[in-house]
Amino acid sequence: MILIDSNIVIYGGQVGYQYLRDYLAQQRIAISKITLIEVLGYHQLEDDEKARLEEILAACHQFAVDDAVIAHSITLRQQKKMSLGDAIVAATALQHQLLLVTSNEADFRWIPNLQIHNPIR
Repeated sequence: MILIDSNIVIYGGQVGYQYLRDYLAQQRIAISKITLIEVLGYHQLEDDEKARLEEILAACHQFAVDDAVIAHSITLRQQKKMSLGDAIVAATALQHQLLLVTSNEADFRWIPNLQIHNPIR
């Protein structure tokens, strides 16, 4: 199982990224619940975009933001300035020992023991 970051969901919903959808179709994919907020909470989301994104999200196992993830997120944010969403996503990947698939490698590269993969490169 892999954990996908919000940017991977968003790219996966765009027309020019069929190769990404093909890659994801070959994986058991998961998201953090924070990804639902980040992806579907965009204020200018069009109905057709929302439908494509909801289809991708529905295919994902969803990890709750539990006490262990919260504690790990706090530790990460104390070490280096990072967004709350990124901290929760990274903590979820670490907590469940999952590969984090993201196009924002620089945001996560500094975190020890976090395995990342960028299929967009």
